[in-house]
Amino acid sequence: MSHRSTGRLTLPIETGMDEELVALVERLGADAVRNSDGTELPEIATELVDRVYSTYFPARGDQDFALAHPDTLTHIFLMSAPATALGTDPLTIRVMEGYFTDQLRPETDVDTERYWQVMDRTLGTPLARSAWELEGNGEDARVTITSPKPYHVYTVAFLAAQVWDSTQMYNYLTNDWHLEPGRVKERPYEVRRPEVWEHVRAALPAWLESHPEVDVVRFTTFFYHFTLVFNAEGKEKFVDWFGYSASVSVEALEAFEAECGEAWEPEDFVDAGYYNCPFRIPHPRFRAWIAFQQRFVAERARELVAATHEAGREAMMFLGDNWIGTEPYGEHFASIGLDAVVGSVGSAATCRMIADIPGVRYTEGRFLPYFFPDVFRAGGDPCAEANDSWRLARRAIVRHPLDRIGYGGYLSLAVQFPEFIDRVEQIVAEFRSLHENSGGERPVNSRHTVAIVNAWGSLRSWMTHMVAHALHYKQAYSYLGVLESLAGLPFDVRFLSFDDIRAGVPQDISVLINAGAAGTAFSGGPAWLDPELVASVRSFVARGGGFVGVGEPTAATPPARDGYPQAGAGAILQLADVLGVDRETGWSLSTDRYPKVCEHPIAEDLGPELWAGERQGDVFATTASIVRLHDGSVDVAVNDYGDGHAVYLAGLPYSAENSRLLHRALIWAATGSLEDLTEVWIADDPRVEVAFYPSVERLFAYNGSEAAISTRLRGPGGTEVSVDLAPLDSQWIDLATPAATPGEA
Repeated sequence: MSHRSTGRLTLPIETGMDEELVALVERLGADAVRNSDGTELPEIATELVDRVYSTYFPARGDQDFALAHPDTLTHIFLMSAPATALGTDPLTIRVMEGYFTDQLRPETDVDTERYWQVMDRTLGTPLARSAWELEGNGEDARVTITSPKPYHVYTVAFLAAQVWDSTQMYNYLTNDWHLEPGRVKERPYEVRRPEVWEHVRAALPAWLESHPEVDVVRFTTFFYHFTLVFNAEGKEKFVDWFGYSASVSVEALEAFEAECGEAWEPEDFVDAGYYNCPFRIPHPRFRAWIAFQQRFVAERARELVAATHEAGREAMMFLGDNWIGTEPYGEHFASIGLDAVVGSVGSAATCRMIADIPGVRYTEGRFLPYFFPDVFRAGGDPCAEANDSWRLARRAIVRHPLDRIGYGGYLSLAVQFPEFIDRVEQIVAEFRSLHENSGGERPVNSRHTVAIVNAWGSLRSWMTHMVAHALHYKQAYSYLGVLESLAGLPFDVRFLSFDDIRAGVPQDISVLINAGAAGTAFSGGPAWLDPELVASVRSFVARGGGFVGVGEPTAATPPARDGYPQAGAGAILQLADVLGVDRETGWSLSTDRYPKVCEHPIAEDLGPELWAGERQGDVFATTASIVRLHDGSVDVAVNDYGDGHAVYLAGLPYSAENSRLLHRALIWAATGSLEDLTEVWIADDPRVEVAFYPSVERLFAYNGSEAAISTRLRGPGGTEVSVDLAPLDSQWIDLATPAATPGEA
């Protein structure tokens, strides 16, 4: 392309740097600007670009109101640290021990029989209200169990008020902010309270009228923050980006019981200290709470969006902070009427999570690094973070492009790193090329549709094994790589629940994937003891379908009766017959096994050993052919089952090599051969990926590594093209006149 492209870029701006802003907006071709938490829009904003975004906080934006109505705080259920009774003497538990008292305050003036609960964890039962006493308040609140059972463990679940907004508190603590004169610790308020809702509903039109410069209202977000609890030292104690624990209040709980007819108790929310994290198999009552809050949030958010539209502005939601209840893949999201969603991009999976959201006109990704002093400081390397973010996200953007990208934070910090600005200019140009050179179409995908099956289904599309912003746990990265790989592979991907496939796998699905550790929502646990479910999947594979299991797929230990296992007995992996492998738990050690490794084409691009992450180990073959073995445990295996095929992988952290392995495994599972690898274009070197756009007859080849690579691209009918790529580089290749053009043209 000969002209310099512009647009599709949002920049954070701030006061006091007008001259630099004019030059930077022109240089980067930005068409939108925004403020960030802690910054203000300069008066010059409307002269710079076509659209001005402004953050808007419906449930914490007016601190004069919050301070004047101190009884309208949002709430959370917390659980005390476990305490063991060492005898029969009264046992006293200080409920706030280990919590950050600047953030949370126990509610001692509520009906403590209803909103507090003492559990005997050893028995798994609650104590009667008469068996314990509550004394003190605030950080001094303590519960005394008058007659504990010796050597039993006890906990207290209690309702606590959130006295400091989690996001603002995080920003202050992380970035060493200090409260300036006139600023306060922001207090979130509960919109279920009639007086709060009336204020919130009236405040938005007034704000819109007083801010004529704003074209896009960036709701950050709506009403309830994800679960973020800090410890006594002001560090993160419990974080669940999907958590609903902070969406409770007396009003909400009463409404839930009245509307749903569901009785509840504090234990439903503290969940023995697990707080219903998404790795837990969701309890029906917790599912009901999620659905209840989704209905409420959608109804109230719809009013705010309508008011925004009536004022002639666009409504955008930030997928973060107070996003709980919006659930972009939930059944009520589209009814809110939002124009756009913006979210933080830190990987291919988070990028697809945003780009695939239905029911909005456009999507935007906020790229890393955030312009905060944790990165933009002496010794920091923002260019390295930018490269890593783009390297991962580009794979997903190729498959399903975001409409826009942007950045956040303090631009005054970023401009102190000119090499970073240079790199941003290159990234933005390459992003625009994906829209301009592709003819406006998405690249061709395989004819084989892949479905990930777990307890959550479509509600958690592109969200399995994830924390936030592409973070992961040590125990989860072995499975998150499945999602990360798929986000950039040429497959249509669906997310199904066990209920979705119990009566039969949808006809358009070619391969099912079940990935996760035993007992988690993602592997499925006791769901696999359902005879109808296992029969459905067996039938699907036997009739020619594919199945890929990762880690401990279909793992479930049958319940004992008279000391002996019952339904599903004889295997730990309940589809061991399909996979051809099972896990050793000690029960079958007396059975001799003679593992033999064979060659198989799915491992053609794999080295001598699979990077499997946190292997569960002790996996043995029953009928499968072992492709890779590690310390006597199966890492990779293939199995024929009726007319279908299955692949077992011990784990799959993300890497180019592992992504290629999954690509090959899916094609083989779907067909029993690898002929379809070139039904869409593929590079010989797995570090290079390629997309084909048929209407413009172009290929886009991109190097995901820090090495220079020369490789061959192969397509349908034996077509071949050679390409040379610099580190992290990309090229557009016109198949009509095969001459490479830079991706950043």
